[in-house]
Amino acid sequence: MPQEWRPLVLGLAAAVVWAGSASAQSMPIGERIQQCNACHGEDGNSRLEKVPSLAGQPAFFVLNQLFLMREGVRKVEAMAAIVKELSDADLDALSKHYAGLEPKRSDEPVDQALMRRGAELMGPLRCGSCHKPDLSGHDQMPRVARQRIDYLIHSLKEFRDGTRTGADTLMSNVVTGLPDRDIAALAHYAASR
Repeated sequence: MPQEWRPLVLGLAAAVVWAGSASAQSMPIGERIQQCNACHGEDGNSRLEKVPSLAGQPAFFVLNQLFLMREGVRKVEAMAAIVKELSDADLDALSKHYAGLEPKRSDEPVDQALMRRGAELMGPLRCGSCHKPDLSGHDQMPRVARQRIDYLIHSLKEFRDGTRTGADTLMSNVVTGLPDRDIAALAHYAASR
């Protein structure tokens, strides 16, 4: 490429990148919500395996998680392309939208024996001290009540095994060493609340 063309080519490339990002950022929030609904459910209650329900999550928790994903601190492959286009205003609007929706139990069957075991574990593990006694969450602590069982099991195993990026190490300390059956018990109990 001739030297004199370089500024023109670089200028055109920058214009294309800017136009692409400007159009992505100008997407109305209603369209963003529709995009989220495909996986997280039209009412914020997921019906897809290992996809979290967002309905009723504390607004700051959702905002914080989206921010961590957008900045590449928390890596969730399925979310990467979506969150990179979100503006700060989008993060705020989405978090407030989902906080205002009613959380519902998933259609996953709750194992009663596991649920009882989970109830026994909740006190000694002090789950209610961070997630609130009713497990509704607050501030940066997620609502785990009425969350999908399979998602909770998946998440708790990531915390236990140290594979969840951008995560609070306090949660990892709580579940370190828990056997799979106790993790399932905690998930069944939380989902049933």
